[in-house]
Amino acid sequence: MKDALLDSRGGQLLVGLAAGAAGLAGSYAATGYTPTFVASPIERTLARTMPGEIVTLAITYLGSAGQQLNLVAAVGLTWLLFAAGITAALLGSRAASNRLLPTVGTAVFAWLLTAGLTRAPLLSLGPVLPAVAIVAFAQAFDAYRGTTDPISSKRRRALSTVGVALGATAVGVGVGQHRGSMGEKMPPLDAQGVDNEDVRAKLDTAESNSFDIGSIEPLVSEDFYEVDINSIDPNPDSDGYALSVTGAVESEVTFSYDDITQMAAVNQFSTLRCVGDSLNGDKMDTALWTGVPLQRLVEQAGVRSDCDCVLLKSEDGYEVEFPLEAFNRGLAVYGMNGNQLPRGHGYPVRAVIPGHWGEVNTKWLTEIELLDEEVDGYWEQRGWQGTGPVKPTATLKHDTMLDDGQRQVAGHAYAGLRGVSAVEVSTDGGASWSEATLSDPLPAAEGEGPADDAWRQWRYSYDTPGSTHTVVVRMVDREGNVQTSEETDPVPTGPSGWVSREFRS
Repeated sequence: MKDALLDSRGGQLLVGLAAGAAGLAGSYAATGYTPTFVASPIERTLARTMPGEIVTLAITYLGSAGQQLNLVAAVGLTWLLFAAGITAALLGSRAASNRLLPTVGTAVFAWLLTAGLTRAPLLSLGPVLPAVAIVAFAQAFDAYRGTTDPISSKRRRALSTVGVALGATAVGVGVGQHRGSMGEKMPPLDAQGVDNEDVRAKLDTAESNSFDIGSIEPLVSEDFYEVDINSIDPNPDSDGYALSVTGAVESEVTFSYDDITQMAAVNQFSTLRCVGDSLNGDKMDTALWTGVPLQRLVEQAGVRSDCDCVLLKSEDGYEVEFPLEAFNRGLAVYGMNGNQLPRGHGYPVRAVIPGHWGEVNTKWLTEIELLDEEVDGYWEQRGWQGTGPVKPTATLKHDTMLDDGQRQVAGHAYAGLRGVSAVEVSTDGGASWSEATLSDPLPAAEGEGPADDAWRQWRYSYDTPGSTHTVVVRMVDREGNVQTSEETDPVPTGPSGWVSREFRS
């Protein structure tokens, strides 16, 4: 029997690893990229227990890749858990001389592990069939070894088992990706409180005001950045959605999704920027948000806060505290660019707080707690201080040589609630400055005038000096204040400084 794959510890471990991979893929096929994927609870635990210093280093040096590494680590740990349990069932079978124990033990362990982690008993059946199939496949190969040389036969059985496991894994990943992509195709807004004509008019204005410069985002971003504390987003249902106002209030109130969408809505352009963005980074974008004023919701509860501060809580356990004054300018948003809010941007309801760093714009909003004293939110517990107003910035995202021999440079400028009145460009390293051309501002949510909290595009063309030179850009707000030249890192209060780029000619 020494030539049987399952009669050696190495073979049992190999089958355990192969069946574990198949089980992991089976869970993904059943759930897609959702919190009920078996690796998701482990990923969330890692995200919440990781020391702040490691989180900061990952954001600073790895950016979004750091979050993906966390997911990879969670998937790896989950795979090892599956493999350990299945291998134990195989070892137990050999000790007990029980041929049924491998498949039964694999099925029971795979289901118990998945259900225990995800609390989703039915979907936890996803890993069972592929994991059991790999174990049964290895048993069947051992039962029919044929007349070939034992060593080569055993090697072929091992390779065949691994090959089948890889095939099952590929199928599971493919099915899971298809399921995960379905949720992002959001339908047009169809809510009682929405003025859809106003939505269309504002989006048309944004399109006509945008510069036709292909390498930079138009005024309404086509590829809006996403930053979350988890790699796998929550997936709540609007039918069971509830937003509670609690804490220092006269009486707690709760709003359903229908309650919120039946109120008269506001269509508001706002730019979001991540506090962990680099100086000339890509984590800044603009959308037309549709929602109701947050102040309208808390007024129904009666505010009694002694610190004039508020704590927002999310479906995924995220919390952020910031001043009530900023909160009162915000919206409870359920629409984005004329469609329902995508899952990756906080469906069914998120907060949008004009002029403040992205971290206070809480996704998957479930609770508004009015406080009597300040507390530290998720990022503040990890050494960040990103709950204040954004820092002004002018980015340099585009350069090209025009047909007339001039060089064109372009980008965006954003100053939060201070607004953008000008962008200045220097082609000699800051010795002299010229004013760039700005896009027309996006319209205000209500009435005439520009949007309170939205970026503008800029462009500038110049005759190249024929030698190496440095282009520097800076912005001026509506009160005439020039963006600071002092460079700061993203940690802890966000990046600042002038963006520059050296050109050879």
